[in-house]
Amino acid sequence: MKFCAHLDMFFPELPMAERLKRFAELGFDSFELWCHWEYELDKLAAESRHQQLQVAALATAFIPLTDKNRHEEYLKGLKESIAACRMLDCPLIISQVGNLQSDSPREHQTQYIINGLRMADRLLKDTGITLVVEPLNVLVDHPGYFLTRSDDAAAIVEAVGSEHVKMLFDVYHQQISEGNLINNIRRYLPLIGHFHVADNPGRKQPGTGEINYENIFKAIDESGFCGRAGLEFSPQGDTRTVLREFLAHYVQKQEGANDHAAL
Repeated sequence: MKFCAHLDMFFPELPMAERLKRFAELGFDSFELWCHWEYELDKLAAESRHQQLQVAALATAFIPLTDKNRHEEYLKGLKESIAACRMLDCPLIISQVGNLQSDSPREHQTQYIINGLRMADRLLKDTGITLVVEPLNVLVDHPGYFLTRSDDAAAIVEAVGSEHVKMLFDVYHQQISEGNLINNIRRYLPLIGHFHVADNPGRKQPGTGEINYENIFKAIDESGFCGRAGLEFSPQGDTRTVLREFLAHYVQKQEGANDHAAL
């Protein structure tokens, strides 16, 4: 498993080009971002190529799939995100599903999400791009959000039945929402297309809270997952030092264990 830096969370005080330069200097080979519409994509594409960095993931417009009357608006945003991915050579689009709507039963809204993602699948075919649907926590960060549990996300992804639609497993959000992290990761791994990483409480770097990331990364590696995990945390301390220490602790230690296993 490889780790990608987050363009919007790390070094936000610096110009985009300088942020990418720092990612490359630290040893990252990729990064992700939230709102591609906030960037000049031609410049972002050119600078990422200059620094030999891949754009690993970006978000699509935050239009609720729980509202069946806004599906066309969601699909319009998705088309724009697909175009951005083509410009940036990005393989992954992150999607949220929106908040719980007060005017319809929950099971109806689940079906609205499935219907919307099936329409999205038609846009994704033959693009080489995967859409990952993200459960979020409602206790701390996203009150009112519809999708909070990995089992519910897995049921939606399975109902859509597409290789182009998977789940984003955010370890921080799922620790708050449900716990049982390693068992759930193992159970749903075939449906997981991307991970996000932060510790709890506080959404800081791994090692500052209660989540045992050494065991989580070990379980993911043993499962054969070959995708990426986005570092979506607010650094506690100097950003450069925090990222360097993360890579030294989790990546180099992981590589050393793999080398030892190969002997």
